[in-house]
Amino acid sequence: MKYSSYRSLAREVDMGILDWFKNRPAQFDPERVSDEMIRGAVDKAITVTNPRLIVVPSCQQRLAPAVETTIEFLRGMVKALPEARPLSSTTWATDPALRAFFVAPTDIPVVLGRSDNLRTLFDKFPELDEACLVLGMAFNEQRVFGMALHGDMVQRDVVQTSVSFSDHRAHLCGRDEGRLQRVIGAQAYEYLLAQALAEIGEDRAERQELEANRALVRARLRLLRQQGPGLGSMFGQAPSARSEQAKLEQDLLENERQLAEIGSSESALEMELGCLKEVLGNPERYLRMEPRQVRVNAMNVVSEKGSAELAAEVDFHIADLTGTPTVRRAFVLARVPRAELPLPQKINFDDAARYL
Repeated sequence: MKYSSYRSLAREVDMGILDWFKNRPAQFDPERVSDEMIRGAVDKAITVTNPRLIVVPSCQQRLAPAVETTIEFLRGMVKALPEARPLSSTTWATDPALRAFFVAPTDIPVVLGRSDNLRTLFDKFPELDEACLVLGMAFNEQRVFGMALHGDMVQRDVVQTSVSFSDHRAHLCGRDEGRLQRVIGAQAYEYLLAQALAEIGEDRAERQELEANRALVRARLRLLRQQGPGLGSMFGQAPSARSEQAKLEQDLLENERQLAEIGSSESALEMELGCLKEVLGNPERYLRMEPRQVRVNAMNVVSEKGSAELAAEVDFHIADLTGTPTVRRAFVLARVPRAELPLPQKINFDDAARYL
């Protein structure tokens, strides 16, 4: 590719890369796979990771099968998600899942009020009466000692499992379930691109370290061959030992061997393309979403099947992100009425003036 053509490509990348993130719902369709969607996903993978990959021969054609594998994986994952459930403080008392997720009904509007994306969505579409979102939560299980009823007898110090939900967040939003599914698929794709970019970055850092080390070894070896470092030879110091020179020469040879294994700058682009293909060709290594069900009582203590105590089944999903860093979160899809979103907090200028 000519330099002028590459500069033109770079300008297009600078102008369009933000558009990839602003128009997420249009990038993924869980209902069907089209050639247009695959081409768009290939272009996004190249643009986000390294636009110079475009100079690698047949880059798009070589990347397309891995991208299609990821798209099919994400389609199956998204279509397996349950329908969005109502989420409001008015249904907390009658919904066992909400009682398990939130300590009190007043916690729900507090969590929603912290979502800038949800507020922006309602502001952008004033005709919306409700919106859909992903409610993400930290999920914790721990063994505790408690009391249990066995027949008419109360038994103390019984080992039980307690579950808790915390750190509630609602970042992913959509006008309806269909658009929310599209956003989930697009952002899952971006997560996989981020994993590929992290692995590529590790190789780049290793290469830079080896090249810097090579320059330092060569400089010192050159000085030693001149009968001593710096002013040492001028004042008649003895020449450096041959053993030290031999050690530096050996270090340099080892450095060159490691650089040869990594390859030249041209092979570096091939490596980056190979890394991208490896991640997108195996998305299940980095991302899993599995349904989970627990039967809990009013204290969020797991109740065994067949137990006579009052308990309810609580359904949710667990997302395991096994890349770098690893993340494990519980989540549900929810429908939120506009009235559930609290008004934005206003600045109290009288209070603020006291701190000036």
